[in-house]
Amino acid sequence: MNPTLLNLKDIHEPEAIGWWPPAIGWWILAVSIPLLVICLIWLYKKFTRKTALKTAGKILLEIKQDSARDNLQKLCDLSVLVRRVAISMSPRAKAAGLTGRQWLAFLDSSVKGTPFSEGIGQLLADAPYRKTPPTELEISQLTDLCESWLKSQAKLKS
Repeated sequence: MNPTLLNLKDIHEPEAIGWWPPAIGWWILAVSIPLLVICLIWLYKKFTRKTALKTAGKILLEIKQDSARDNLQKLCDLSVLVRRVAISMSPRAKAAGLTGRQWLAFLDSSVKGTPFSEGIGQLLADAPYRKTPPTELEISQLTDLCESWLKSQAKLKS
């Protein structure tokens, strides 16, 4: 048998598989990894916010019920607590450097009215300059105001 008579052609290999377009699995992977990372970050932030607020609520209750602390110490502890919560709940650059009236205006921004700037909340800014410690009534009102501020933070961030 003569190969020229049969008119046979040589075996042709298929073309190499190109890298574009990628298979559907790569598309799914390319979309799902960033989504997974975003979801994990969101869950982490949500979990830490709730934890910070729960802890702040417990500390506020301790301050409220501790009869060993004098009123000036309670005032300082309330001021520190509110500052820590504000820094953990909002961007650090937005809340950490505020003092005086700016600090009180920042606190007023998350509650109705202006209880910090024009009400009992002024104690948080005026405490270091007072000659006399605050009264029991002032501390009680300030504690209630801080408690309502904490509740408003929980509503804002959930």
